[in-house]
Amino acid sequence: MNKKQMERIHTGKGFIAALDQSGGSTPKALQQYGIEPSRYSGDEEMYALVHEMRTRIIKSTAFDAEYILGAILFENTMDRKIDGLFTADYLWEKKGIVPFLKVDKGLAESDDGVQMLKPIPDLDGLLERAVERNVFGTKMRSVIHEANPEGIRKVVEQQFELGKQIWSAGLVPIIEPEVDINSSDKRESERILKDEIFKQLSALAPDVTVMLKLSIPTEDDFYRDLMDEPHVARVVALSGGYDREEANERLARHHGLIASFSRALAEGLSDEQSEEQFNEMLTRSIRSIYEASIN
Repeated sequence: MNKKQMERIHTGKGFIAALDQSGGSTPKALQQYGIEPSRYSGDEEMYALVHEMRTRIIKSTAFDAEYILGAILFENTMDRKIDGLFTADYLWEKKGIVPFLKVDKGLAESDDGVQMLKPIPDLDGLLERAVERNVFGTKMRSVIHEANPEGIRKVVEQQFELGKQIWSAGLVPIIEPEVDINSSDKRESERILKDEIFKQLSALAPDVTVMLKLSIPTEDDFYRDLMDEPHVARVVALSGGYDREEANERLARHHGLIASFSRALAEGLSDEQSEEQFNEMLTRSIRSIYEASIN
């Protein structure tokens, strides 16, 4: 475990950039960036284009450690290089930004009001590669659609079981049980979720450290007590489908909660922009998310 990186994540000012769209969400990410499916053929061309987009973001002068603590990558990005360095090494050595890896393989079908994680074949092998590539931590996303106590319990248990496996491999897990922002009983789901998270945290061995990535809660400062739990290095928030302006406005009401935005970060960027236009747009985006994260 890199102590300098842990200190930065635990106490640093800034937010975590999520550059981890993969599989089915990659075409959407490219489309948002102005690249239509007609411009590529097959997965290899698609992933090469999305790596170009992420490389452009990461190499931008706007993508700076003054505002950004960490960046979440997806497996294909971890295995590619930027200027001769593997992406995680480029992030840390050239930018001072802590690298994370998305390890999940997507969501299972909805059951008991939730979508659990699909099985992750050879997770141990992936974690071993992540350690070799100098990645600091991982993340995996489940989704809660309804305030179903049994479903929420199962989601949190699965997340923490995998989290313990990830910690044992030498990485810090980001536990991400997202509550659907459009859920009719979002507030109740958050109450059940927090209770289940505290149960799992209290059962962890003293040396285990996790991070939490949660939807921006309905009630202001609702997750403040989770931030003080000794096993929790940081609590970060996903944008969850809100546009950047609304996500920032909601996030700013929660003290200590920092962003880990994906779509909201890349909003407004286009492959047709000049470097000057691109950097100007990304600078505005990053600084607005940073301001919402440091209250």
